[in-house]
Amino acid sequence: MLDTGVPGLNQVLGGGLPSYSFNLIAGTPGSGKTTLAMQCMYGIATPERPGLFITMLGETSVKMLRYQQLFSFFDASQIGSSVHFLNLSEEALTGDLDAMLFRITEEVQRLGPSIMVVDSYRSLIKAAEAPEGYVEQFVQRLSLHLATWEITTLLIGEYPDQELRDPVFTVADGIFWLSQATNRNSVVRRLQVVKSRGAAPMPGLHTIRLNQDGIQVFPRTPFRSEDVPARGLTRLSTGIAGLDAMLGGGIPAGDSLVLAGPTGTGKTTFAMRFVAAGLQTGEAAVIIIFEEHPDAYLSRARAVDVDLPGAIRDGRLRIIYLRPLDLSVDETLEEIRVSVAEIGATRVVIDSLSGFELA
Repeated sequence: MLDTGVPGLNQVLGGGLPSYSFNLIAGTPGSGKTTLAMQCMYGIATPERPGLFITMLGETSVKMLRYQQLFSFFDASQIGSSVHFLNLSEEALTGDLDAMLFRITEEVQRLGPSIMVVDSYRSLIKAAEAPEGYVEQFVQRLSLHLATWEITTLLIGEYPDQELRDPVFTVADGIFWLSQATNRNSVVRRLQVVKSRGAAPMPGLHTIRLNQDGIQVFPRTPFRSEDVPARGLTRLSTGIAGLDAMLGGGIPAGDSLVLAGPTGTGKTTFAMRFVAAGLQTGEAAVIIIFEEHPDAYLSRARAVDVDLPGAIRDGRLRIIYLRPLDLSVDETLEEIRVSVAEIGATRVVIDSLSGFELA
């Protein structure tokens, strides 16, 4: 397995990208296909086994580099050593697939790359205007050559959602489908591993984020029994006089507790006391808020004699404010999981579930 260098993608793929595999990155325009392929190439390529990025009719190498250099993973110093580019627009315009295969073969034999990206495969096939049987034969010949050369390949293609009739879908070892959909007033990008030979990918749709760092994948987190630690007999103090005695010593460590009630019944104050009780014994905590700004939340805590700023300065408390962010459920859960892991939190407060649903 190859480390893709894309946060979260290795986990979704079941460990990484299979070596010498022939893969298709498919999806609609703007879903992040080229960025994902470029990021993978930078993660895999080395000076000894470089990467080869082939551009066709979609855009020239210069135009593509103009936009890709805006991402933090892009390193111009690696161009010409670890990363090489080849533009075949002239050859693609003639529609001669045999000549195209010859040029690719010639460049591969010269560079000996470990990974090759073809952007875009679909534009090449459309320009060829060849009979369907000839196109399928070209795809099979290309995949056989690449297997012989021991190259991991990523073909990029623009397809309408779930159009699976192209010959490349049969030949490909892996098919990664990228999509973007409007959800209320938000646009959510997702990744689905439709096919992956020799691997056990995580099923379903996984949210992806495209920002200045490139692509980040947020794997869905299915329940696994081995992830759940064994329950002990430890109980955590609520920090509220008399309540620990009523609960037999406090809340069992590892439990999930729901505080339910109408507005003004003290739910947030209860949660603040619970966090403060843990901080007083040296524990760490994470508070996730959706309904008010952190400054307002801290002011309210001081009003009930709970001092949270000191714990924040000590690195034992982290307050995550998620309301203004346009996040999916997967992104929100990942934000919480990472924060808990980084500070070793044993207490987590989500304030509130209704705010979570609205956000």
